[in-house]
Amino acid sequence: MDKKMDNSTKNSIGRLIFVAAFLLLQIGWILILFFRFGQSSVWVTAFFNVLAILLVLEIVNKLTNAAFKLPWVILILISPVAGLVLYLLTGRSGITKKREEKLSTIGNMLRSRYLTGNGALSPEDETKLSYAPQLRYIRTDSNYPAFSGTETEFYSDTCRALDAMLEELSKAEHFIFMEYHAIEDKEAFGRIKNVLAERASKGVEVRLIYDDMGSVGFINPEFIKKMKNLGLQCRVFNPIMPVINIFMNNRDHRKITVIDGKVGFTGGYNLADEYFNIVNPYGEWKDSGLKLKGGAVRNLTVQFLEMWNTINNTDKEFDCYFPETEISENAEGIIQPYGDCPLDDVYLGENVYMNILSSAQDYIWFMTPYLIINDEMSRSLTLAAKRGTDVRIITPGIPDKKFVYKLTRSYYHQLVKSGVRIYEFTPGFLHSKQCVCDDKTAVVGTINLDYRSLYFHFENAVLIADCKAVHDVKKDFDETLLRCREVTEQYKTESKGLKRIFYQIMRLFAPLF
Repeated sequence: MDKKMDNSTKNSIGRLIFVAAFLLLQIGWILILFFRFGQSSVWVTAFFNVLAILLVLEIVNKLTNAAFKLPWVILILISPVAGLVLYLLTGRSGITKKREEKLSTIGNMLRSRYLTGNGALSPEDETKLSYAPQLRYIRTDSNYPAFSGTETEFYSDTCRALDAMLEELSKAEHFIFMEYHAIEDKEAFGRIKNVLAERASKGVEVRLIYDDMGSVGFINPEFIKKMKNLGLQCRVFNPIMPVINIFMNNRDHRKITVIDGKVGFTGGYNLADEYFNIVNPYGEWKDSGLKLKGGAVRNLTVQFLEMWNTINNTDKEFDCYFPETEISENAEGIIQPYGDCPLDDVYLGENVYMNILSSAQDYIWFMTPYLIINDEMSRSLTLAAKRGTDVRIITPGIPDKKFVYKLTRSYYHQLVKSGVRIYEFTPGFLHSKQCVCDDKTAVVGTINLDYRSLYFHFENAVLIADCKAVHDVKKDFDETLLRCREVTEQYKTESKGLKRIFYQIMRLFAPLF
C-alpha cells in the first residue's frame, strides 16, 4: 500500500482543518464578547439567561427522544453561553425551511406517483402475510410499498458485491444513479469510474451524489469537475461551510445504486478502498450488501431522485426513470426498500428494528458497528431476551473510533444482565448493518444501532421476507459468529468506581457524539 497522501486528500484535510479553525474562532469570539461585556453589564447576563431558559423550553417541548434533550438542557443551564453556542453549532438541523419544504414536496410527489407497478402489494395483499403489521407500518409512515416478484441476492463479502455491481453497471442502457456517504477516488472507485465513463460515452446518463463530510478525508471539490470531464453528473450533499449554523448533524448516510430502474444495490459499504479490504487500517473489514432486480427498485429510485432534486431541483420529467418491470419467475418472498429522513419526526429505522424485536419468537440477531442506544431500544432488546428469545449483537473487535468504541462497550452490561448475548468480531472492524429474525425476515442496509443513524442521518434499508436471501443473511451470521469472541460473561459485572462514573457521564452525553 502506498502510504504517501495524494494531493486531493491533502487538500480535503486542509479544508476540514480550515473549517474547524474558523468555527473555533467564531465560538471563541462569541465567548470573549460575552465575558467582556457580561461582567460589566447585568443586562447582558440577564439577556443570555432568559435566552437559555427559552431555548430549554423549546428543547423540552420538541417531538424528539428524551435522551437527546437531557444533555442539552444540562449544558445550557450549567453554562448558558457555551451551551447556546454549541447548540447552534451541533444541536439543530440548521436546514432552511425552504429546503425542508422542497424535500417534502418532491418526496411526496415521487412517492404518490411512482411507487406502484408490477409486484407492488396493496393493503389487501399485505393482510395475508404473517408479518403484515411490519409491512403496513413502513408503508403508512413512509409511503414505501412492499413488492413481490423482485429477485434478491445477498453478499456477505463486499468484493463479490463490487464485482456484481461492475457487471450490472456495464450493461446499463439508459441511466445510472449512485448515492454514497463516502467516495474515495482510488482503486475500488477507479474500477467503477472506468465503467461509468465508458457507459457515459455511449449515451448513458450517469449521476453521482456524495456526502461532503463523509468524503472529506478522501476527495475535494475538484472531484466534481473531474467527473464532469468524464461525462458524469455529480452533486455534493450538505457542503461543509465555516459558519456557526452549519447543519452538520444531518448527513447523507445512504448507499444506493440504481441501473435503468430495474437493478439496484445497497448495503453497508461505501465506495472507498477500506470497504473492500484493499487497505486494512482496522484489521479485516466486514461488511455486506444486497442486489435487487425488479419492481422494488422503484423505492431506491425515488430516494435518489428525492435527494438529487433537493440539492438542485432540475428534473422536470420523471417517467423515464420508472420503467415497467417484469415479474421474475425466479423471484420469491416480499421485498420492501425504505428510506429514513431525519426531518420528518418519524424515526422509521428505529421503529422497524423495534417492531421486529416485539414480534421475534425464536431468535433475533444484529450486526452493528456502533451500539449507542436510548432507553426504548434497550428495553425492546431486553424484553425480547427476557421472554426467551435468543437476542445476539455482534460489534467490532477492532475500533475505527476508540472513544465511540468505549461508549459502545458501556452499553453491554445493561443488556447482558437481562439475557442479551454480545459478541465482538476479532479479526477487525465490523461495519455491516443488518438483522435476521426467526428465519422469516431480515433487514440489510445503512442503519446502525446508534443515535446518529437512528435520528440524524438520511438512511436506507431493505426489509426482506420469505426468500433465500433471508437464509443467506442467517448463514452470514453463523459464519461470522465463528470468528467472534463472546464477551457476555465478561460484562455481567458492572464497572465500579471512577470507571463507572466515567461511563455514566459518557452515556449521558452520548446523543451529542
